[in-house]
Amino acid sequence: MHQHEPVQFKWVTPGNIITAIILGVGLVITVIRFTQGIGSVTNLDDNFPWGMWISFDLLCGVALAAGGYVTSSACYLFGMKRFHSAVRPAILTAFLGYFFVVIALLYDLGHPYRLPYPLFWSPGTTSVLFEVGLCVALYVSVLFVEFSPAAMEWLNDQPIPCLNKYLKKIPWKTIRKVIVYWTLPLTILGVCLSTMHQSSLGALFLIAPGKLHPLWYSPFIPVVFFVSSMVAGLSMVIFEGMFAHAGLHHKMDETHLREADDVVLSFGKAASWVLLGLFMIRVMDVAMDNEWAYLSTGYGMLFLVEMLVGIILPALIYAFGARTKSVKAMRVGSVFAVFGVVFYRFNVCLVAFQWQLPSAERYFPAVTEICISIFVVTLIVTVYRFITWNMPVLYEHPDYKEAH
Repeated sequence: MHQHEPVQFKWVTPGNIITAIILGVGLVITVIRFTQGIGSVTNLDDNFPWGMWISFDLLCGVALAAGGYVTSSACYLFGMKRFHSAVRPAILTAFLGYFFVVIALLYDLGHPYRLPYPLFWSPGTTSVLFEVGLCVALYVSVLFVEFSPAAMEWLNDQPIPCLNKYLKKIPWKTIRKVIVYWTLPLTILGVCLSTMHQSSLGALFLIAPGKLHPLWYSPFIPVVFFVSSMVAGLSMVIFEGMFAHAGLHHKMDETHLREADDVVLSFGKAASWVLLGLFMIRVMDVAMDNEWAYLSTGYGMLFLVEMLVGIILPALIYAFGARTKSVKAMRVGSVFAVFGVVFYRFNVCLVAFQWQLPSAERYFPAVTEICISIFVVTLIVTVYRFITWNMPVLYEHPDYKEAH
C-alpha cells in the first residue's frame, strides 16, 4: 500500500481511548498547577529545585531529540544521501522534542508570558543557563524552518478549508524553494547550536562539585553530555523508526522502505563506536580521580548498571547487528542505548545529586509530576501521528522528488 491510497482513520480504538484519558488528566493537572502554584503539584524544595520535569522533560528530552542534527549532518554535511529518507522524520522528531521541552519547562518556571524575557532583557548574559536558553530558542527556530517545506507541500495541495481564500494567495512553492536552497547553512547552524547547548546542559552541574556524587561529577561532564546526545540521536532514529514502521507502514513509499534497513544498520554501527568512546571517557574520568573505591557502594552499583547495561551492552548488540546485518538486533540495541542515556541523566540530576543528604530529606517526584511528564510525551506522540498522517514526512511528495 502506498501513501497516496486513502486509509480510513479509526477514532475509537484502545490506544486513542488511553490517549484521551491521559490528555484529559494532564489538562486538569495543568489547570491546577497554573492556578494554585507549583507547590500544589510537586515535591520540589530548596535542596532539590530541579526534579522530574528538568531531569526527564528537559535533560532527557533534549538528548532524545538529537536525531535531527545527527541525521541532517550525515546527509547534507557528509554527503551520505542514502540517508535522505530519514531526514524528515528525524527533523520532525527533533522539532517536536524541543518544542515540547519548552512547553514542559513552563510547568517548572511558571509565568509563560515571561518566556522571552531572559533572551532580550537578561542582565546575566555570561551565565551558562542563558546560553542554553538562547541556543535552544534558536535551534527550535532552525528546526521549524527546516521542517517547513513538508508543511508547505501539504498546504499547497490541501489547504485548510476555512482559510482557503487566504492560503491560496501565499506562494508556497517559491518560499519552499528558497528554504531548500538554504538547507546547507541551516544544517551547519543547527549542528553548531546543538554542540553548544548539548554540552552546556552538562556544564550546568560544574558549579555543584559538593552536591553531585564523585562518580558522576567531572570537569569533562559537558563532553559526556554531548557524546551521550550523539548516542541518543543515532539510537532514537532507529527507535522511532521501529514504531513508525509498525503503525505507519502504509504511509511509507518505496524509497523509504528500501532505504530503511540501511539507515538502521549504518546508524547502529556508528552508535556502537560512539558508545565505545563514551565508555572510555567515563572509565578514564574515574581512573584520573582514583574513585574506584566508590564502586563498592550503593551508588557504585548504579554506576555499574549504567556502564554495563546502558553503554557496554548496547555497544555489543550494535556491533553484533552490524556484523550479522541484523535489523532486529539494532532495534534491540536502540532500546538499551536510549535507556542508558535516560538513566545517566536521571542519575546526574536526581539520584546522584545531593547524595550526602539522609534519605528522609531526599526528593521523590509526586504522582502529578509523573502524570505531567506522561502528558507531555503523549502530546508529542499525538502531534507526530497527526503530522505523519497528513504531511509528506515518511514519503516524498511526487511534485518534489527531484527538488533536493
